[in-house]
Amino acid sequence: MKILIVLTSHGELGTTGRETGFWLEELAAPYYRFKDAGAEVVLASARGGRPPLDPKSNEPAFQTDQTHRFEADAEAVAALADTLRLDSVSADDFDTVFYPGGHGPLWDLAEDPASVRLIETVLRAGKPAALVCHAPGVLRHATNPDGTPLVQGRRVTGFTNGEEAAVELTDVVPFLVEDELKRLGADYSKVGDWQPYVITDGLLVTGQNPASSGPAADALLTLLARGNGAQA
Repeated sequence: MKILIVLTSHGELGTTGRETGFWLEELAAPYYRFKDAGAEVVLASARGGRPPLDPKSNEPAFQTDQTHRFEADAEAVAALADTLRLDSVSADDFDTVFYPGGHGPLWDLAEDPASVRLIETVLRAGKPAALVCHAPGVLRHATNPDGTPLVQGRRVTGFTNGEEAAVELTDVVPFLVEDELKRLGADYSKVGDWQPYVITDGLLVTGQNPASSGPAADALLTLLARGNGAQA
């Protein structure tokens, strides 16, 4: 079982002068769900090398047992420092793909042709894919073979308008995940802010927020254990 985790390379929070990137818990929790299940985990990012960490995600209030475990894991830290460049990766080499969030993906991965191609290829090959928090916004340009939006008619979730308002970034981000998924015709749903919530629709797994990242990884492992038998 070989799993690709795709991270953002975007580190600027709009024009605020503040830093952003990937959210540490959303990498660490799935990383250890996968490693503890015996999977080989490979990290990639839009530009390769070390992806930017959202510094807020490493503040004490947002640290978890899994983020501490990751930071103390020399192998994990080394992998993060030298991620593969996304456009060098072949979907054929992996059983599934997982996208952590953080605000960064809204700027780069959401517009990256290599990312769009990866997601479309994985799902069309009958393999599952999972995206959490802001990462479901990365689906905005992905399409079905007939050209319709990939998320059209699918049950999905992702970072809510309320959660974006709570972190006071509604007017900073290039688009709101909830609004974009709805605009594309997705059957979007959510629960209370910051509560774990994961939806599996066929081979597509989406999670609402950081607390959903571990459960989304579990849902992805469940699909893999079924032999990818669901329909895309």
